[in-house]
Amino acid sequence: MRSIVALASAAFLVVGLAPFGSAADKPKDIVETAVAAGNFKTLAAALKAADLVDALKGDGPFTVFAPTDEAFSKLPKGTLESLLKPENKSKLAAILKYHVVSGKVMAKDVVKLSEAKTLQGSAAKITVKDGNVSVDKALVTKTDIQTSNGVIHVIDSVILPSE
Repeated sequence: MRSIVALASAAFLVVGLAPFGSAADKPKDIVETAVAAGNFKTLAAALKAADLVDALKGDGPFTVFAPTDEAFSKLPKGTLESLLKPENKSKLAAILKYHVVSGKVMAKDVVKLSEAKTLQGSAAKITVKDGNVSVDKALVTKTDIQTSNGVIHVIDSVILPSE
């Protein structure tokens, strides 16, 4: 579990999602960091639609496997629009919670895991092949982006819990 959190932190740092501003500024939390990065607009909108913003602004620590806007665009046509409807709020929340692990898991630790239990309740499969780490079938593209309440790892696809 801790490894997954670590991967998320590294991802944000590499992508430039580390807290912005002077050292006197308060460090940004996971949500603020993602919003400031600019390539997680869809994730931010989904978190808002699922009423999960406040949860990810909480103390944590959390490890988030954050799909980019491009990752969301890979979903079948109409899927995202459907998930954002109020009547699908619980399904959207479950999918988003599947991207979050309790604790701060850095990349160096995630590579030692075969799975990580998500806040959704299911375990996401972790694989390392040829130096690349995948969560389910999503490739981790950036790791260890540190925030005030956890770490973000960027992934190239939206991962879905098995039903």
